[in-house]
Amino acid sequence: MPFINYYKGQPNEYVIKYGKGKIKKEGRGISFFYMRSRSSVVSIPTTTVDANFIFNEMTKTFQSVAIQGQLTYRIEDVKKIFSLLDFSIDPRTGHNLSEDPGKLAQRIINAVQMFTRAGVQALSLEETLNRSESIASAVMEKILSDEKINSMGVSVESIYFTSVTPIPEIAKALEAEYRELLQKKADEAIYSRRAAAVEQERIIKQNELNSEIDLEKRRQELVELNGTNKIREAEFKSKAMELEWGPYKSLDPKLLVALGLKALGESGANINNLNLNPDLISLLLEESFKKKGES
Repeated sequence: MPFINYYKGQPNEYVIKYGKGKIKKEGRGISFFYMRSRSSVVSIPTTTVDANFIFNEMTKTFQSVAIQGQLTYRIEDVKKIFSLLDFSIDPRTGHNLSEDPGKLAQRIINAVQMFTRAGVQALSLEETLNRSESIASAVMEKILSDEKINSMGVSVESIYFTSVTPIPEIAKALEAEYRELLQKKADEAIYSRRAAAVEQERIIKQNELNSEIDLEKRRQELVELNGTNKIREAEFKSKAMELEWGPYKSLDPKLLVALGLKALGESGANINNLNLNPDLISLLLEESFKKKGES
């Protein structure tokens, strides 16, 4: 029969068959025959749906930021959502007959934007850029407790902020400031290395100077010790000569000369030449004459 068609539902959709304004059949993934002129089909997806969003908000420091993210939701109560939005489809093509299914995601995104705005307006630009994860978590908590979202029979599974960026001019300024900070840290590192090198060189020179001072002190001690030893050696030699020649101090000079000549003769040395001082000869002759006269 040309007016009777067959519809086969998918496991991931909840299908409702209407006829004459009444529900004729409903269930997950059901199949049935229908008459195009008397029946209408509603298909509500029961799997999770991902919805991307992006919106601009103003921080408490009056700086605009672009917030981009994704939320995942799932229809839990098909009766609630069916009473609010039209999910009728063309059973031949499976396309929706109204724009209501797209409105569901937009309503959730609007709620996310409202809660996000409240959070961002309490933060500065830097705090917003650095706390995107905590902002998303706070928005998620508010969405879960929101009565309007719950009244639609929708469960929001997750909310992520994939990026939070300022306007290009502010982004360039922040990049310049960060580059300056990095350059400052790099300069400080260079100065620290130079200071450490200078300090190390100073320590090395100080050690060298201390070594030279110790060396000079030891050299001075050595000189003093050497001088003291020489003085003591001279003193000992002087005392030895004094003891050796002391007995001869009381002898007559003539006797000393005689003893010297005697010692010279007894030494057995080979004397080739002997030079005697005239005064010495006169002294010896005089002494000799005196002895003869006495005899």
